[in-house]
Amino acid sequence: MKIFTSQQIREGDAYTIGHEPVSSINLMERAADACVAWIKGRFQDEASFYIFCGTGNNGGDGLGMARLLGEAGYQKHTFIVFSSDHFSTDCKTNKHRLEHAYDSHLAAIHSEKDFPTIPPDAVIIDALFGTGLNRPLSGLAAKTVAWVNAQKNTVISIDLPSGLMADESSLEGKVVKATHTLSFQFYKLAFLIPENASFCGQVHILPIGIHEDYIKNTDASVVLTDKEYIQSIYKPRNIFSHKGNFGHALLIAGSYGKIGAAVLSAKACLKSGVGLLTCHIPKCGYDILQTAIPESMCEVDADETRWIAMPERLEQYASIGIGPGIGKDADTVKVLEKTLSTIQKPVVLDADALNIIGEKRLLKKIPANALLTPHPKEFERLFGKTENEFERLHLQIQKSKEYHVYIILKGHYTCISTPEGPCYFNATGNAGMATAGSGDTLTGILTALLAQGYSPAETAIFGVYLHGLAGDLAAEDLSQESLIASDISDYLGEAFKTL
Repeated sequence: MKIFTSQQIREGDAYTIGHEPVSSINLMERAADACVAWIKGRFQDEASFYIFCGTGNNGGDGLGMARLLGEAGYQKHTFIVFSSDHFSTDCKTNKHRLEHAYDSHLAAIHSEKDFPTIPPDAVIIDALFGTGLNRPLSGLAAKTVAWVNAQKNTVISIDLPSGLMADESSLEGKVVKATHTLSFQFYKLAFLIPENASFCGQVHILPIGIHEDYIKNTDASVVLTDKEYIQSIYKPRNIFSHKGNFGHALLIAGSYGKIGAAVLSAKACLKSGVGLLTCHIPKCGYDILQTAIPESMCEVDADETRWIAMPERLEQYASIGIGPGIGKDADTVKVLEKTLSTIQKPVVLDADALNIIGEKRLLKKIPANALLTPHPKEFERLFGKTENEFERLHLQIQKSKEYHVYIILKGHYTCISTPEGPCYFNATGNAGMATAGSGDTLTGILTALLAQGYSPAETAIFGVYLHGLAGDLAAEDLSQESLIASDISDYLGEAFKTL
């Protein structure tokens, strides 16, 4: 799914109005009707609604909803918040329609004194501001948002929680904390950014018939991946295949006390379809890995507890994964630096490899087209602090281009930036995956896909989706609370079967 900017969304509305053709007020009616249909599917007839409308098009959506809810027999109380005296044309039209409808009492809010007393079981509908907002709220609008947030009621925001900007950080302003957000046609970038989690609640995307030609022909710099997109990447196996067709991967992982990281990564790598796997580990991990993962070959370092020697004949491997559990010993730092300068094959850099690169400022030694898999703190060590997560996203995109690498910033909507420009957010995964070793399994998956001939971009997009999907399938059976990293690998087969 393409993630359009607020400007592109307005252009999509205009294109639909011009090419369907449909009037702007009727497009607004579609939006109001879609919201009311959603409400009918979730609330009983005796539910009551307190609808707060602005004077722009978002307010017009709310006024249209008020009329339709009244026609459906719901009890509703409708308010116009006069943070501005200027009405948009369509908002004014819907105001007139509501005033001429049956049971159409419409109250005005000019100051805090006009705020009503709301019963605890009533539902608040926030239709103050939508995607047109481009600055923090102030005055009566900000006071209204603060008052709404002080209520204990269920809150449904229309299009965006009021005060939330679609394409910029909203941390400096007042924003409605919605229970549900009913948004139209497209995800907004704001929904995918962690700093907005407390504002959006559950997001529901409602189609309103934006013209398909506009969607198809308009480029977006951000994409939310879905199953259909992943299926276009996935390469089914040829029936005459042999293990040599699926690559020989090398994992450099583990140290004393952290051999489990090597085991987790190796298991995920094999479960993701690699033909052959060699693990370069310290001597202390030999018995553990050969017992836990008999399908993997072991290349044992001379050192008992640390990985300190550079593996031989790196050119024989189709892909290389480095980092899970290797530690940051001084000798390991030296060998990593030398290894980065030697690698000619696709490489995945994770965990301690990233920490060493960040602390020792080895960014320029990273091979082109490498996959980096930082969590937010590791990203900060690599590239520096930012004021907010929108700034971090821009920095991530900039650094992908500067170093010609693929950065996989892990999170609920893991973000994949590419040197070519497009940025991909992943929609699979759940909070149960916030557990030790989950990142090690991702490294194994990515290393396996690279070895099988997927491009770095395909590997990043496909691998993150698979990782999250396996986690979702595991959580469905086991619960989020009891999910552990090895469960992710155990469910990779089920994840592949869905494709």
